[in-house]
Amino acid sequence: MLGTPTRDRQAERREATRAEILDAAWAIAQEKALTDLTLRDVAEAIGMQAPSLYSYFPSKNAIYDAMFGQAWSQYLAVLDELEATLPKAARPGMKAIARTFFDFAVAVPARHQLMNERVIPGFVPSPESYAPAVEVFERTRSHMARYGVTKPEHFDLCIAMIGGLINAQLANDPGGDRWARLLDQAVDMFADHLGIPGSRRRTR
Repeated sequence: MLGTPTRDRQAERREATRAEILDAAWAIAQEKALTDLTLRDVAEAIGMQAPSLYSYFPSKNAIYDAMFGQAWSQYLAVLDELEATLPKAARPGMKAIARTFFDFAVAVPARHQLMNERVIPGFVPSPESYAPAVEVFERTRSHMARYGVTKPEHFDLCIAMIGGLINAQLANDPGGDRWARLLDQAVDMFADHLGIPGSRRRTR
């Protein structure tokens, strides 16, 4: 039909190659370390010469930037699903939020490092890639405020508590559940500190 838009196959191929590059970068980051990522390794993984990567990403930090945005967008999708079933009661809801983020973080340590730790010297995410992280933060803060965590310093304390358990789990018992088993108890202690009503019955 006249006027029917045609597919931009060149753009589709470009996006497919960019996705392949990011998949290779994640695999290398998991196998080695996030900070050990090299353009040569990425190029070899997808059968490309290293200089050719510059046609898709202008620098290694640009790859990190795309990975950062991709990671937070993935969690944003997880948050969308969580919100559909989020408990109305404060403590179960707080525990669901904490558990969801904890499980997402420990599932892929390299991803957690990029999202939440400053392990890459000189890397600062672009506003575009940082946007989903900001949205996650604001939506989570809104949910926690509804549960009674209304002061900024209390929300910061909650984030620090969850992050500390994540780091302890990854550092001391990777693949296990030593600190994962403490998460509900930590949320209850936090809720007790704020005087948030509810029982201490575990949600998991």
